[in-house]
Amino acid sequence: MNIIVAVDRRWGIGQDGQLLFSIPEDMKFFKKMTTGKVVVMGNATLRSLPGSKPLKHRVNIIMSRNPALAIEGAQVCHSLKELFSVLEPYAPEDVWVIGGEVVYKQLLPYCSDAYVTKIEADAAAADKYFPNLEESADWEMTSCSEPFVHEDISYRFAHYSCRDPKKAGSADLLKQGRTN
Repeated sequence: MNIIVAVDRRWGIGQDGQLLFSIPEDMKFFKKMTTGKVVVMGNATLRSLPGSKPLKHRVNIIMSRNPALAIEGAQVCHSLKELFSVLEPYAPEDVWVIGGEVVYKQLLPYCSDAYVTKIEADAAAADKYFPNLEESADWEMTSCSEPFVHEDISYRFAHYSCRDPKKAGSADLLKQGRTN
């Protein structure tokens, strides 16, 4: 599985259910990477999307604790066990975790790659965060673009890989996930 996220300098990702920044090139990158793939998100992330509707041209899977939740155009999963069962037919490289904070933290141990748009700004009011991969012994940055600028905000596209790809998404971890 993959993760895709945009973070500020402090690894903030959102405030009051919305993204911290709107950068057109980041949105294009997100669309390019996830179109035709499977996206996994929490219900709050779904509500933050235009019209609070599933993303077009993708298989949408929503993680929710609400057993009554039903969303047209999306599959709702209520546990990691159910999620991994639904994901079985898909290649791991075609699965993208797109947020929010809780879903990122739950699924990070099962991911082998993280695509991080690193925004060189502080959103002081951020109330949701992504784990700082720079402080993790499990992750290493394998590439980083030159800086780009949008409305005086500098950003880079970085790729992180799990240091032990056998660990991320391994059969043992997936079995553990299926029992949660």
